Amino acid sequence: MAPLLLAGGLLLAGPPCLAEGEQAGVTVRTLVQSTRSWNGTPLPAYPSGQPDVTVLHITIPPGVALPMHQHPVINAGMLIRGQLLVTSAAGASLQLQAGQGLIEMVNQPHYGTNNGTEPAEIVVVYAGVKGQPITVPAPAAEPAR
Repeated sequence: MAPLLLAGGLLLAGPPCLAEGEQAGVTVRTLVQSTRSWNGTPLPAYPSGQPDVTVLHITIPPGVALPMHQHPVINAGMLIRGQLLVTSAAGASLQLQAGQGLIEMVNQPHYGTNNGTEPAEIVVVYAGVKGQPITVPAPAAEPAR
């Protein structure tokens, strides 16, 4: 094994890399890649400011529906266990099974429901800006006139 020197003087041993930059047995699978969220809405431009990336591991018990909320930042996730139904305030829905990824809607109210029989676990990566919240309650609907 060839040693690898990392910042800070930490020395680790690792196998040599293959000529093409991949190690034997390594596989890469794209879960989702798009310029649009799962409901087809174009993603907004990234805001200016100091980037602040957050990674959350969220567990939702069976039968539980999250409150209606929205994200002011671009985010994407992968359901690692169970199943999850994501529903927008406009009525669009997406059923996720373990192993599937999604790009969430930005600034559009939605909620998730664990409609399975085991806990749903999702890992979500939020690409935000320092000082900006990653999730906010959905605004109250305007009363009908």
